[in-house]
Amino acid sequence: MRKITCINDHWDFRLPDGREETVNLPHTWNALDGQDGGNDYYRGTGRYTRRFSMPEFDRERETVYLEFRGVNASARVEVNGACVGTHDGGYSTFRMEIGDVLEQENTLTVTVDNSVNDRVYPQKADFTFYGGIYRDVNLIVINRHHFAMDYFGTPGLRITPEVKGADAKVTVEAYKDSPEGAVKITILDAAGEIVAETECADGKGELTIPGAHLWNGREDPYLYEARAQLVVEGETVDEISSRFGVRTFSVDPKEGFFLNGTSYPLHGVSRHQDFKGIGNAITKEYHDRDMEMIKEIGANTIRLAHYQHDPYFYDLCDEAGMIVWAEIPYISEHMPNGRENTVSQMKELIIQNYNHPSIVTWGLSNEITISTKNTKDMLDNHRVLNDLVHSMDAARPTVLACYAMCNPFARVVHLSDLVSYNLYLGWYVPGMFLNDIFLDLFHLIYPKRCIGYSEYGAEGMPNLHSEHPRRGDHTEEYQAKYHEYMIRCFAKRPFLWATHVWNMFDFAADARDQGGEPGMNHKGLVTFDRKIKKDSFYLYKAYWNPEPMVHICSKRFAERGQDRISVKVYSNQPEIALYQNGKLLEKRRAQKDQRVFVFEVNLSDGENQFEAVAGDCRDEAVFRKMANPRSYKLSKKKSSSANWV
Repeated sequence: MRKITCINDHWDFRLPDGREETVNLPHTWNALDGQDGGNDYYRGTGRYTRRFSMPEFDRERETVYLEFRGVNASARVEVNGACVGTHDGGYSTFRMEIGDVLEQENTLTVTVDNSVNDRVYPQKADFTFYGGIYRDVNLIVINRHHFAMDYFGTPGLRITPEVKGADAKVTVEAYKDSPEGAVKITILDAAGEIVAETECADGKGELTIPGAHLWNGREDPYLYEARAQLVVEGETVDEISSRFGVRTFSVDPKEGFFLNGTSYPLHGVSRHQDFKGIGNAITKEYHDRDMEMIKEIGANTIRLAHYQHDPYFYDLCDEAGMIVWAEIPYISEHMPNGRENTVSQMKELIIQNYNHPSIVTWGLSNEITISTKNTKDMLDNHRVLNDLVHSMDAARPTVLACYAMCNPFARVVHLSDLVSYNLYLGWYVPGMFLNDIFLDLFHLIYPKRCIGYSEYGAEGMPNLHSEHPRRGDHTEEYQAKYHEYMIRCFAKRPFLWATHVWNMFDFAADARDQGGEPGMNHKGLVTFDRKIKKDSFYLYKAYWNPEPMVHICSKRFAERGQDRISVKVYSNQPEIALYQNGKLLEKRRAQKDQRVFVFEVNLSDGENQFEAVAGDCRDEAVFRKMANPRSYKLSKKKSSSANWV
């Protein structure tokens, strides 16, 4: 049976300039310089070296593999000076067999390269391309008769459930590396009880789950487990398992997304995988924290942008009942020399993640026309990918995210099964009402085309505020005002197949130097360090999470320069009461679907304590009337009433 040893500790790391240190994985060399702006973070090679003793194994019956869960972006792996393999693509699992080259004492060297080139994606995008071995590395001892290890990082199983009335027909394919042996397949329910089993010689079995329990999104994300045992001459020599869910889904151009035959409007967020001071070298604890916040906000869908995410996070999505858009980093610019890389990354994405019930669509590209015209080669690359996905997965549609300036008539808009737009009308472009015009126009012209919003948002910094927020001021108040409008806009258009806020969390984009903090994209609903949930976070929580809540906005904007101010409250409760210095000011009954309540109040000199009460929920804020509140100018050309606090 497999023996897996994690070898994350005690790696010697060296850069070409002579810098050297001992590190533990996960690790990136861009944790700091990739987050400080200037677009000058180090992109080049780094060398990781680790010495290890040969694991105990029987050379006649067993072999050894190295497994890398994520190395950005290209890797050359050597054992005792001999190259055992290379890999291009910074976000997927890959393995290399090393059993025949091992000695009693061994030196493992991994040369990692995130330098600029024209063949490995991504190369141009609004996020930092951290270099390093930033996910786990495992040493696996395995029988020489085993399930596939070399096939695009496969988990070894491909599970395809189909709903058949009250039952489920489940096709399980176990990839074998050798013809020897039979395969025993077992399906277990969530309690660990066997519900179906079979044996087959070729590794492919069809089983039936009577009275199948459906995986039903956030409400009931029920998971089964499929196990496969490879039996050679009566002995079980290898065993693998994978969880899966039984569900149906469909997308209608008039009525949006359906899960298990029931309308299930998709509203959620996009997510990047980095963290302040750590970069992309995050552990399970950080993934867990992110998921808890996404669940708290009430999202039911996540766009995992713009690359393959950690296998652990896809597991969390399955467990939480999230509907997932998974994609490859074919982004911003088509590179003719990168066609092969788009194909290999798509194969890895699908083969490694096929069994996840949370995933409902495979993303072909993102904003590919932003610096590429609709050239013949780019369009053909998309057709190749689209056909590839359909040949590998007949059940899930393809999707792509279009750049704002990509007009609805462009050919690339109509290549995939679904389409979504990255539109920031009301942020980069004046006029939030343009969102309504665009959506209605697209739906009028193409009523049979499923459309959604893959990105929308506005920068919001929790230490920057304004009495009169306006587009471009980066205040927390304008960000909230923008999202209030977008929620109303989407509510009027049930034909949208999905909407994804950009972004759940602030993230690093080292090329950014304009507006706000250098090197950062502040469109997140939560700060980069996950310490501050911005007002917009609570806006969505009020609409999406049915748990009772109340939140007073602009708490961090404590110093005010006016006698009369607006106090905004978000709540999902039927009645809101606002108190000032212990005295009831006003009670307000919610109108239909109302979540935003604005009270006009007079400030007395000095400190004013406010309390919002909604049922059993309470929230407090303090606003101080100041003669000269501190101000901050956004630029030399523009001034604003925005205040640092």
